[in-house]
Amino acid sequence: QVQLVESGGGLVQAGGSLRLSCVASGRTFSSFVMGWFRQAPGKEREFVAAISRTGGSPFYSDSVKGRFTISRDNSKSTVYLQMNSLKPDDTAVYLCAADPSWIVASIPSRYNYWGQGTQVTVSS
Repeated sequence: QVQLVESGGGLVQAGGSLRLSCVASGRTFSSFVMGWFRQAPGKEREFVAAISRTGGSPFYSDSVKGRFTISRDNSKSTVYLQMNSLKPDDTAVYLCAADPSWIVASIPSRYNYWGQGTQVTVSS
């Protein structure tokens, strides 16, 4: 089992930045691929970014590529999502997720563990 707790969400104006964090506890953090997803009201859960166990192979959705950066610090059992040039369309609950496989994937069903999420609201 692994427990995930996100933080760092909030209200920001369009063009602004936020940095999300997700701290893991339980099993060894470095044994998981980590991903960030988001879900807006009335919409399906959407892939945002993922990163390999070692911190390589970052993978982004087209909608955030060039604006968001995923990173991880295995010594702190934490994965980050730096979000720049935020847009109103980025408004959603952001969730981190852990996948015990070796594959960096964008499919939510591959991820076994999920946090509760942190709200990000971008005003125009």
